[in-house]
Amino acid sequence: MICAVAGMTADANILINYARQTAQNYLRTYDEEIPCEQLVKRLCDLKQGYTQHGGLRPFGVSFIYAGYDSLRNFQLYLSNPSGNYGGWKATSAGANNASAQSLLKQDYKEDCNLEEACEIAVKVLSRTMDSTTLSSEKLEFATVGQRDGKIFLNIWSAEEIDVLLKKHGLGKEEKATED
Repeated sequence: MICAVAGMTADANILINYARQTAQNYLRTYDEEIPCEQLVKRLCDLKQGYTQHGGLRPFGVSFIYAGYDSLRNFQLYLSNPSGNYGGWKATSAGANNASAQSLLKQDYKEDCNLEEACEIAVKVLSRTMDSTTLSSEKLEFATVGQRDGKIFLNIWSAEEIDVLLKKHGLGKEEKATED
């Protein structure tokens, strides 16, 4: 499972460590990986608990989780700081979330392939980020997929991101070198 973070990264680090421990405890106990939704639910239960007690500050972070398990195949979840979560086909979190959701509703197709999904993601980012140009220094991409019957997680390199941005005419301009 992989996740994207919107909010306070210090809070995210605490929750990610909790998720890792929870997943390892499940693996040790049941000798199989924890189902995606069960892990999301456990994290959200912890987040929600912090909203109910005086003197505790709620975790200020939203997560987008992407993963695969044999029960429900590929899954995408969004959780907010209150501990509420839901499953999605496509979603966004963070600044300009409403604009991004609107673009996703407009452009997302149920049967899109990885290349089309990346094109939609780049389009949404280019229209919602507070930046004049997109670059691999400002973006991170990760994909979950299936190839030859095996599930893979791929965290994209800076070069792969730059190629994707240039393909869609959104990359920063190369500076000409003077001889």
